[in-house]
Amino acid sequence: MIGVKQIYQGAWNPVMGLTDSYSRHIWGIISDPGTFKHPFTGETFPVRANWQVETKDPKDKLSLPQEAKIWNPSLQKWTNVSPDALATSKVTFDFEFSNWHNGQKIDINDILHSLYFTIEWGTQSDENDRTFDTEFTPRAAQSIQTIIGINPLDEDTVEVYVDYWHFDEGEIADWAVLWSLMPWEITSAMEQAVIDGKVSFSRSGATSKNVNWLSLIIPNDAEIIKEYLQEFKDTSHIPTALKENKENEEYHHSRYESSIKWIEDNNHAVISNGPFYLESYAPESRTITVGAFNDESYPFSIGKWSEFEKAEFPEIKKAHMKKIIQRGEEMNITIETIHSDSILYFLTNNKGNTILSETLKVKEGNTAFSITSENTKELGTGASNIKIFAISNSVLKPDFYESSFMVTENKIELPNSFSKNIEFSENRIEYEFWILPIIAIIGITAYLIKRHHSNP
Repeated sequence: MIGVKQIYQGAWNPVMGLTDSYSRHIWGIISDPGTFKHPFTGETFPVRANWQVETKDPKDKLSLPQEAKIWNPSLQKWTNVSPDALATSKVTFDFEFSNWHNGQKIDINDILHSLYFTIEWGTQSDENDRTFDTEFTPRAAQSIQTIIGINPLDEDTVEVYVDYWHFDEGEIADWAVLWSLMPWEITSAMEQAVIDGKVSFSRSGATSKNVNWLSLIIPNDAEIIKEYLQEFKDTSHIPTALKENKENEEYHHSRYESSIKWIEDNNHAVISNGPFYLESYAPESRTITVGAFNDESYPFSIGKWSEFEKAEFPEIKKAHMKKIIQRGEEMNITIETIHSDSILYFLTNNKGNTILSETLKVKEGNTAFSITSENTKELGTGASNIKIFAISNSVLKPDFYESSFMVTENKIELPNSFSKNIEFSENRIEYEFWILPIIAIIGITAYLIKRHHSNP
């Protein structure tokens, strides 16, 4: 069972439902996305869709093969793209299919139907268009403007052509990815229920039409989906988007039958592809039970994502530098870090202006670097400052160290109590007592000189 503060604040449908964090926590363990964002770096990485990207820059265009096609909402069929069509990027996706929770195999029809749905419901042909949702359509309309065409290569590989560019190929793949989180027959049944005005995909659509916000976890809504699946099965219905495929009648019959049986056995219509499945929902006690999806087709074993269990954040353990330097003197600094790939430092003068910044590659342990005499000449006399960041390539959050130090015009011999260097440890910013009286003396001296010149 899953323990969260609230388990039901909105509808459970993958189109415009699952909007609250509580339901998404559960949805996240029962569904696998095609791609995902690295939790510590934000970079896109493949989950169920490995990719190869072909692109150059925003100005260079790629021609599409003759086989490339796109869904045409006006003609209600797949049509070849224009011979003159050009794309900015091509992404070849090699999908890692397995079984849906109802036992049916995920296949290329699920991918094609998901693209059909996005284009069909992202296009409003006129004010009487029934494949329109007040929330989903405007959102989908933005993404479909960049989809130029697709070219299925085999049973689990598709080329996607998009008018989109990014310097990070992972971002291009994330933009172009096609994937489905539910079987095409469930999506088709949901679509027909909305077209017939029995439910709505979105909250605002439900309010304006005075119908229920479609939720596949609710027994009543699941029963509506089952009725459509039964009708599809009895009439040997084939969705418009899949009519060109050469699947036999048994294929569609098996799909409908498996989803009907799932709803009858589980009293809900939430069918997905993740490592866990939604076993039951009890509205009376407001409890959800999930179970492990122990299916041989599932591609990931326990421990596959263990690298995300414990992040190794970069840390500055120690910093060693002089407390006081003479202007024009070389300044040596040693930093001890762990889990860091590089350090970035900023050197500012007594006026707060940055006079030097540099990124240095590091290895585990001590890293020594020097600030040249030419650079320290630009500091000016008085208190200057250095900020140092320890950076990791696998975690976005850096560690941070900051220290002030004194710059003098002439070399000053300090008593033994002042002669030691700045030592920093345990990730704290430390300003030692010695610097305060010196700064005070310099400030008072500057004030007296200024007053003398203004009152001769």
